[in-house]
Amino acid sequence: MTESKAKPNKAKGTSRASKPRKSATKARSTPKAGLKARSTPKAGTKAKPGARTAKPVRLLSGGNPQIAKADGDAPVQAYIAAMPGWKSDIGRWLDALIVRNVPNVRKAVKWNTPLYGIEGQGWFLGFHVFTHYVKVTFFYGTSLRPLPPGPSKDKNTRYLDIREGDELDEAQVASWVKQAAALPGWVP
Repeated sequence: MTESKAKPNKAKGTSRASKPRKSATKARSTPKAGLKARSTPKAGTKAKPGARTAKPVRLLSGGNPQIAKADGDAPVQAYIAAMPGWKSDIGRWLDALIVRNVPNVRKAVKWNTPLYGIEGQGWFLGFHVFTHYVKVTFFYGTSLRPLPPGPSKDKNTRYLDIREGDELDEAQVASWVKQAAALPGWVP
């Protein structure tokens, strides 16, 4: 075995081994990318160790929740939870009805709108919050029978506007959902 000896530093007469090395990069004072900063709990409450507080969802014009564009069930559920008042009940009802009738449904939030589709086929339905109603969009609604009641400027699209207190025909909406899911979907 051979021992390695530290080379002397000619300028100061000390060995390199005894001198701490300076890093080529500056020490960071901010959290690493991808890590969220922890927020402090409200006065009088105790935060669980490692818990992060959720940022309140901003409501846009008409009470439409502003949810970041993302795929999956979680952003859709965040949108539904942020829908104001009675509209949140409509969102939960629609989501449950769609999942019940289209078991392999794909979900996402894009353009502050929950979208429902089939993998590889595109989106067949979306809904959006307005001041006095929730607008359900059937992207190829003109192919559904009977036609959903709301016309559109787009030749393929039909709407169903749900207002507070409306009596909903669950069987009819379920039929439209099944029919829409069987069609080729809208691909943006």
